[in-house]
Amino acid sequence: MPNQMSAKASGAHRAEPKGSRAQSVYRAIRRAIIEQALRPGMKLPEDSIGEQLGVSRTLVREALGRLSVEGLVELKPNKGASVAYPTLEEARDVFDVRRSLERLVVQSLAGRLTAQQVTTLETHVRLEDEAQGRDGPESIRLAGEFHILLSEMTGNALLDRYVQEVSSRCSLILALYGRPHSSECAVSEHRQLIEALKRGDAEEAMAVMDHHLEAVAARAVLAPRNSADIRDLLAPFARKEGLKSS
Repeated sequence: MPNQMSAKASGAHRAEPKGSRAQSVYRAIRRAIIEQALRPGMKLPEDSIGEQLGVSRTLVREALGRLSVEGLVELKPNKGASVAYPTLEEARDVFDVRRSLERLVVQSLAGRLTAQQVTTLETHVRLEDEAQGRDGPESIRLAGEFHILLSEMTGNALLDRYVQEVSSRCSLILALYGRPHSSECAVSEHRQLIEALKRGDAEEAMAVMDHHLEAVAARAVLAPRNSADIRDLLAPFARKEGLKSS
């Protein structure tokens, strides 16, 4: 359902019968990485994170393990966890894979979007418009969530999973190597994609997607590292997830 997909992509809090606290910890850390509060290479001490979020180290360790599988966190024996720090070569590989996956997404959706799905996408693009020029990290997150919405709409669970993973990695790469996010360009291209999909023009949709992702990958200058205390950096994300924030 489109409304469900929108909630999933935006990280909205949902009722979960089991493991809701673990899920909230995972989402808080993940969003802090995607929104660049936690920078590539930054150490992720379980005790400090647990203290800030008001949870046990066991839940923190579980969340870091999940994020490691997604490629957002590196776990090293006897050294603990840190935000992943992909090389430029790894970054190029991720974008190559992403382009291939997202061509499959738009090819699958061309001419098949429901009216409600179109409304969901257009509503999300309006959120991108509102963030334009106001918050670089938020623009990057919203841009990635647009692509996740598209992948969810295919109904292909495996394709959706892979797109979500590479989109998250791309957000991390932009945090490390990206120039300031050109949200105006992204919003314009997202609108072009929606129009091509509505027309059922798969070739045009794939061409727009290729151009869009190539433009994103072209941004590559080193960004300054953030050295603030991890507890201060996690505080706003703890509040968003209803966790302790001291």
